[in-house]
Amino acid sequence: MTLLKTATLLEDTAGRVEDVARADLQAILRRAALRLRNAGAVSLDDDVEEALRDLAREFEVTRHDMIRYVVREWMEENCYLPVHLDGADSNVGGTA
Repeated sequence: MTLLKTATLLEDTAGRVEDVARADLQAILRRAALRLRNAGAVSLDDDVEEALRDLAREFEVTRHDMIRYVVREWMEENCYLPVHLDGADSNVGGTA
């Protein structure tokens, strides 16, 4: 379950807590606790933080999502991961 889905589930459940079965509420709270426990903080230099915030704002994503994007791009560019191709880019029409 993604972080966004977890947050949405928590918000929805908070709005109707009286209707949620105890076992379901316990499962939701355990998932949230696990996410919080596993959420590692990444500390960066001030200039990097500023650039990261600017990029995240420009792309309209969270800081965390921007870090994931930058790291993935770097790993693909440096051959640590296979290059992720979008559908439009992968069609070569029978020629190379």
